[in-house]
Amino acid sequence: MQTTKQNNSVKSLPGRERVVIENVKPEIDAGRFPIKRVVGEKVLVEADVFVDGHDALACVLQYRHENSSEWAELPLEFLVNDRWRAEFTVSELGVYQYRIQGWVDHFATWRRDLRKRVEAQQDIMTDLLIGAELIERAAERADGPDAESLRDLVHNLRRRRDFSATTHLAMVDDLAPLIARYSERRFATTYERALEVLVDPVKARFSAWYEMFPRSCSPVPGQHGTFRDCEARLPRLSEMGFDVLYFPPVHPIGQTFRKGKNNALVAKPDDVGSPWAIGSEEGGHKSIHPKLGTLEDFRRLVGKAKEHGIDIALDIAFQCSPDHPYVKEHPEWFRKRPDGTIQYAENPPKKYQDIYPFDFESENWPSLWEELTSVVLFWAEQGVRIFRIDNPHTKPFRFWEYLLRRVRQACPDAIFLSEAFTRPKVRYRLTKLGFTQAYTYFAWRNTKWELTTYLTELAQTEIREHFRPNLWPNTPDILTEHLQTGERPIFGSRFVLAATLGANYGIYGPAYELFENRAREPRSEEYLNSEKYEIRDWEVDRPDSLRDLITRVNKIRRENTALQSDWSLRFHSTDNDQILCYSKHTEDFSNLIVTVVNLDSRHTQSGWVELPIHEMGLDPEKPYQMHDLLTGAHYMWHGSRNYVELNPHFLPAHILRVRRKIRAEQDFDYYM
Repeated sequence: MQTTKQNNSVKSLPGRERVVIENVKPEIDAGRFPIKRVVGEKVLVEADVFVDGHDALACVLQYRHENSSEWAELPLEFLVNDRWRAEFTVSELGVYQYRIQGWVDHFATWRRDLRKRVEAQQDIMTDLLIGAELIERAAERADGPDAESLRDLVHNLRRRRDFSATTHLAMVDDLAPLIARYSERRFATTYERALEVLVDPVKARFSAWYEMFPRSCSPVPGQHGTFRDCEARLPRLSEMGFDVLYFPPVHPIGQTFRKGKNNALVAKPDDVGSPWAIGSEEGGHKSIHPKLGTLEDFRRLVGKAKEHGIDIALDIAFQCSPDHPYVKEHPEWFRKRPDGTIQYAENPPKKYQDIYPFDFESENWPSLWEELTSVVLFWAEQGVRIFRIDNPHTKPFRFWEYLLRRVRQACPDAIFLSEAFTRPKVRYRLTKLGFTQAYTYFAWRNTKWELTTYLTELAQTEIREHFRPNLWPNTPDILTEHLQTGERPIFGSRFVLAATLGANYGIYGPAYELFENRAREPRSEEYLNSEKYEIRDWEVDRPDSLRDLITRVNKIRRENTALQSDWSLRFHSTDNDQILCYSKHTEDFSNLIVTVVNLDSRHTQSGWVELPIHEMGLDPEKPYQMHDLLTGAHYMWHGSRNYVELNPHFLPAHILRVRRKIRAEQDFDYYM
């Protein structure tokens, strides 16, 4: 009995599959999660593929879009030490699959050995007959002219006396690609899992965000702004080069436990409250605050913004004020305290009585999931395709996986920004699950070492396969100590860093343009007179604002492809810790940008920067021109080490485009 069981077990094994496929890259958590690309990008796939013994090996990369039943196929290129590589381009939104298949190539083995025997002047009579059998089987798998060509080769090999060995080799070599097309794969090994690529719109990789409170857009000081008032701001934002306008929640705001100015626990009658205290008798997550306008006004704004090349991004905050209709209609979605009251939000010792969090451990979690998913789909129906998700790390991972999948099925072009300032592994889990972009720790990375270490991790490790950073130097919740201690120069340098280190970046707009740096209290990152709790009147046309610098940098980003992605980011040596130097480039180095930033907002700093000119394709014996795209100045640099000097009160940075000399005519040099 024992022998019979073992025999049955042996018969169930794929015993004739001899090829091993392992160490596939890119692959996230053994294929549990997809990698990310945008439309038009390449997926470079590598793997270790090998076989026992000395037989030749064939392996291919197979890929398809989720809507296709057919696999496209590319041969893998051998690199070294059983490592193979191939790449394909993703051209449609949605999900692609890719996998590797390998098999023992008996024809290639025969062809290789035949050549060796011919070179050794051995008798090849039997070998030709063996080859004829292999090719005959290939002919049986072919049809049309291909089958006819293969049968002709079989016939000629079997008439070996009429041709020389060299002629046989020539015939075999000529038809080798055709034979490979019909190779025998009966015992092929296919990688154990079809891996996935989530393909997003190009704006997922390259975007410039501007955050603005609609209620502060009125031209009349102190008056509540409307969506029509926001329309008047669109031309200015478009001229500045922003393509995403992000609004905090636009829903009715609760009255119960409403917070006053500067987060006061007791609100005055005219206090407007926090937009994140969502819900009142006027509606909830699918309603518009009546003072902002109507749903029709919102749809009109979305359309007007698109005319200016701007997408409206909407904040999705899954929480309720005590006055939200959900509280009465679905009390089962909230956690109750022993006294029967609903548990408000807490982060001890802080208490947020104006916020009720959802209870995702409720017995009624399926209906809760469905309703919250319908909220996002509702706003997608109004034309919104970009969503900033508030505190996603405080909701279950499985919930987000469900919601993101459902929304993308309806809207493959949807983009989700994760606002999860939490532990790295939690943040990475969210982006693995499908969040398109994520806030980062950039706001708190200030020194040369901190910036170099952190941005290298994001751009050069496997994290980049799922984590797209969106760099924000400030938000309505974050006024870092670093910004509090400086004025205009520090805001200028941090802006240049965010916009050139990251292909995606954003600013909490009016406050950043006007370098707002007043904290509510010492050691606090809260703004004094925070716009979260009151309407602010911003003098956005103030002559000392950062508008011109922001506009110039955004124009540079649009005109230089190197700055539109993150993976080429490299940091370069300087002999001054207050000088940060880094570069980005296109694949062929036709567009190469070198950025040098003074990290000291008070003093002029100088030093020597060192570039890897050999890697950049520059001749160490010839000068090259550095065109400062911020000022228009041109500098001639020689060799790898060159001197820089930056006065933060003039401009805190160089954004240099490398221009190579391509020819000289008479007394003029021409650069590209």
